[in-house]
Amino acid sequence: MQNEYKVQLKNITKHFGGVKALTDVTLQIKKGEIHALIGENGAGKSTLMKILSGAYQKDSGQIFIDGREVKITSPKEAKDLGVAVIYQEFMLAPDLTVAENIFIDKLVDAGMFINWKTLKVKAKEQLLKLGFNDIDPSAKVGTLSVAYQQVVEICKCLTRNAEVLVLDEPTAVLTFSEIEKLFSIIRQLKSEGVSIVYISHRLEEIFQLSDNITVLKDGTYVDTVPTSSISKEELVSMMVGREIMQLFPSRQVKISDEILRVENLNAGKLVKNVSFSVKAGEVVGFSGLVGAGRTETMRAIFGADSIDSGKVIYFGKEVRFKSPKDAIGNGFGLLPEDRKKQGLLLEQSIRNNTTLASMHKIKNKFDIINHRKEKEYVKNLLADINTKYGSSEDNANSLSGGNQQKIALAKWLSADCKCIVFDEPTRGVDVGAKTEIYKIINNLAEQGVGVIMISSEMTELIGMCDRVIIMRQGMIAGEVDKSELNENNLIKFAMGV
Repeated sequence: MQNEYKVQLKNITKHFGGVKALTDVTLQIKKGEIHALIGENGAGKSTLMKILSGAYQKDSGQIFIDGREVKITSPKEAKDLGVAVIYQEFMLAPDLTVAENIFIDKLVDAGMFINWKTLKVKAKEQLLKLGFNDIDPSAKVGTLSVAYQQVVEICKCLTRNAEVLVLDEPTAVLTFSEIEKLFSIIRQLKSEGVSIVYISHRLEEIFQLSDNITVLKDGTYVDTVPTSSISKEELVSMMVGREIMQLFPSRQVKISDEILRVENLNAGKLVKNVSFSVKAGEVVGFSGLVGAGRTETMRAIFGADSIDSGKVIYFGKEVRFKSPKDAIGNGFGLLPEDRKKQGLLLEQSIRNNTTLASMHKIKNKFDIINHRKEKEYVKNLLADINTKYGSSEDNANSLSGGNQQKIALAKWLSADCKCIVFDEPTRGVDVGAKTEIYKIINNLAEQGVGVIMISSEMTELIGMCDRVIIMRQGMIAGEVDKSELNENNLIKFAMGV
């Protein structure tokens, strides 16, 4: 019966110039179900959802809501039909308050004047429902952490009483405790009859949450299967078109001399008396809740933020990098967690972004860039990590989120670092590409590079790290060796149990 479906997208095709983003794709979402939409980066997931949301217009195909064909030509029309989308990249006004962002399209519903007191109270109620009553409704969104901005985005959609909610990588910036809060909200919405489209590269979430799974590959429809009827291995094969024998590849490395030692580091409010070390060939993980101080610790060492006190000993010598440029000049790199604000120059070419930290490799003795050599170098490097792009002269903002992350990573791979920090290196990256990134990290370790890996994915830390340091409230809460690495131990330290 056609009406059992809340949403039907039938035979959707979409071109961008000469590139086919979607070809004859069909997606059917039942009322009150959690439907996972998965595929590699560039498979067409976000494009399909932007067509449903009215942000893009389809070239051909049909859209049905409650069995009735509809024309969605703008985001407002989608919203009026009960469709709300939380994109991977936030749609927030950073200079407005949390309350203003949550009720941005309802600010003057009651008349000409805004009742600010009522607005803040209602915003607080919405935040409380999500379990984030520690977010101040009066705070400017731009001052919040990435995780808290995600919470505001979710609150904004929930106030619109959406009947169809699309979540595009909603947990990419959340830690395990915050993910559990989000999952409880999603299940509650499902019980209230809301249809949810859930896009994620985290397979454990897909199997934990979803009722059915639709797989896209290269802009085409592969199949829709009940979640209970398929294994992770079978699902990965459907996504990437090949078997991935091992998600976390083995590493053959001899851990040797100490490269980095940090002693009693204090920096700002979130780095308190932090001490740790990293050896050549070692992959050291950093775990903890959002706001634990992991990123802030690495930024201080990297010279991006100032150090109040403490020592940084690098290759046996006490150093204090004056700036990121100084750190890079000494072979210390940092892949930041926020690729759009800190990891990339979005309005610059893919070529420029890739070689930004390794200009010495493409210059001649007169300091002139050899563009032919640069293009060949970029082509080979990006091919190694299977980056999907049109031309290396295209701007970085023309890429999907996952491929932007690969460009940000490629920049540091070319910089010949002796010690490198990867802050959420696989955020927004598909399963096949994750394995490729893990292999790259292993290769760096095998070459004697010291690797620090900050991650909110416990399975990633367990699968990749020789040991994991857990931070809590700006301090080191504990350290777990490889032999004792499990979710229980990581959670206990992070929660202060």
